[in-house]
Amino acid sequence: MSSQANQLAQETSPYLLQHQNNPVDWMAWGEAALQRAKTTNRPILLSVGYAACHWCHVMAHESFEDDETAELMNRLFVNVKVDREERPDIDHIYQSALAMLGEQGGWPLTMFLTPDGEPFWGGTYFPKEPRYGRPSFKATLQSIAEAYEKDPARVQRNVTGLRQALSRLSQPSEGAGLPAGIIEQIAERLLAEIDPVHGGIGQAPKFPQPTILLLLWRAYLRRGEERFRDAVTLTLDRMCQGGIYDHLGGGFARYSTDAEWLAPHFEKMLYDNAQLVEVLLHAWQETGRPLYRQRIEETVDWLFREMVTEKGGFASTLDADSEGEEGKFYVWSEAEIDTALADIPVEDRQAFKEAYDVRPEGNWEGKTILHRNHRPTLGTGRQESLLAKLRLQLLDWREKRIRPGWDDKVLADWNGLMIRALARAGFAFNRPEWLHAAARAFDFVATEMTLEGRLRHSWRHGILKHPATLEDYANMISAALTLHQITMEQRFLQQAKRWVEVLDRHYADPAGGYFATADDTADVILRAKNAQDSATPSGNGTLAAALGTLALLTGNDAYEAKARRIVTLFSGEVTRNFFPLATLINAAEFLERPLQLVLVGPTEQISTQALRRVVADSSAPDLIFQQVPLSAALPATHPASGKLMKDGRAATYLCIGPVCSLPFTDPEALATALRSARRPS
Repeated sequence: MSSQANQLAQETSPYLLQHQNNPVDWMAWGEAALQRAKTTNRPILLSVGYAACHWCHVMAHESFEDDETAELMNRLFVNVKVDREERPDIDHIYQSALAMLGEQGGWPLTMFLTPDGEPFWGGTYFPKEPRYGRPSFKATLQSIAEAYEKDPARVQRNVTGLRQALSRLSQPSEGAGLPAGIIEQIAERLLAEIDPVHGGIGQAPKFPQPTILLLLWRAYLRRGEERFRDAVTLTLDRMCQGGIYDHLGGGFARYSTDAEWLAPHFEKMLYDNAQLVEVLLHAWQETGRPLYRQRIEETVDWLFREMVTEKGGFASTLDADSEGEEGKFYVWSEAEIDTALADIPVEDRQAFKEAYDVRPEGNWEGKTILHRNHRPTLGTGRQESLLAKLRLQLLDWREKRIRPGWDDKVLADWNGLMIRALARAGFAFNRPEWLHAAARAFDFVATEMTLEGRLRHSWRHGILKHPATLEDYANMISAALTLHQITMEQRFLQQAKRWVEVLDRHYADPAGGYFATADDTADVILRAKNAQDSATPSGNGTLAAALGTLALLTGNDAYEAKARRIVTLFSGEVTRNFFPLATLINAAEFLERPLQLVLVGPTEQISTQALRRVVADSSAPDLIFQQVPLSAALPATHPASGKLMKDGRAATYLCIGPVCSLPFTDPEALATALRSARRPS
């Protein structure tokens, strides 16, 4: 039965709404919950999760839907639910606190706080009965409540220790920058972590780690050493052919539970797919492998089919579970496949089963996850056409199943990642409809998700929620600059500049860098400032590259000074742990040696289009591209200012620092120059 005190029915988050009928007296995070804790002098039980989270569902079914457990929670605690996707700032603070207690983080996150919101103990999933080496949730509740009441000195010691440790979240270790030698050492160290058989970092569980893959890819472009390229392509090959990829519907799951990329955690997240599209695109531009292009196209098809909301923004996630069972929507038995393909000749059906590892006994918990890693090489054109036909038939059959839950809230930061990836892929594949969809999503965020000139983090069904984070602005600024370079539309550049002004006013630290939250975000116990990647690229790392780009596009050196200050401010962190700093490291490399390509010529001219095609086909992460009808449109300080077309034909000028090349009018010569320019002399 539903508790009268459960307040989640008034929320918009699908995750919070999943809990609106729990007998727990849930409240959303905010001043009202903190005030109730102070008034009743009860500790806060903070539970953080998200709609697509399998273990969040398990704990909900075991404990939050149980009347006896709920009675204990309601009597002893003020119970607060947080959607980590709606409030990544809250999640980051308390995940950090859990790590400082020596515990492995994750979701569901279960933290115990004082009425002031300060943490003193926590964990992740707690079972209903003791198992997995964990105490039961009810026993945990009783022991925490007893300690809070009878041993306040011990609680206060934990509070004080965690408060001091958390304060370091806004005090990064400053260094002297990230010179080329340090970046090369980090690339070598990360290369050594790649699984030489299955690709990816480490063993199980195995995450895609797209920011690290991009760092290794840049090392290959910079050095020309195939071992860096092969580490990335091995990883991409195994992911693209593994069970982490949905071979019927397109799109990648969040991670693999094993080292071989076979068994995913079946939820699909917008941010993973956005980042993987970008990495796959770079690999395709350089290698031309059909597999990468196919996976990009299929993933974009999935995006358009399943993840576009009513007004053009992109939805957040698809659940891991359906009908209360993880992966049920995606897995098969051999009998089901035989039934679904009953009209197909036996030899063709058998070819499909051999290609996708379909066996009577299954390949995962008695079921089959479709994958091709046991036979990863693509077949002949006829063979692949047959497999494509049968995949479509199975996709139609799968559509009859009960679908996983869809979290249709639109998040500004994740949309920024997908807008940028979609725009770049649309440019490379000459798909104007992809560019149109990217621009439409951008306009949605810039208008519908803006209130009084400032972004909001989350939108669902016309309702805006929560102040924007640094990542919201950084990713949308990066998306704006990408769209500006591809479309030449000034409105994207102007919007990027306006958003930087908001950041400087409300997020900037006078000492350098940017806080995760605005100066008027009132419900956080601290303002973190870091450059660590999580599942998404760090805000400060992303912004460093964006500010450097703005400096080159506008001629305003103040942007570059801010970008360099970010790198210096966080560069000392590499001595602690460089693994989560790939975005910052990539930005530092870009700032030291950006490439600028200026194309002078009218868009409709055939020679202009041929030169644009070279840019679209090139894997050059540090390339800043400007197409102008006349070079006078460039800032006066631009090294290509005053450069002209040549003999009535479009011309390109490749600039490294203050020095520009002679004009290129031949596409092949430009392509050769771009490849050469990627490597420092």
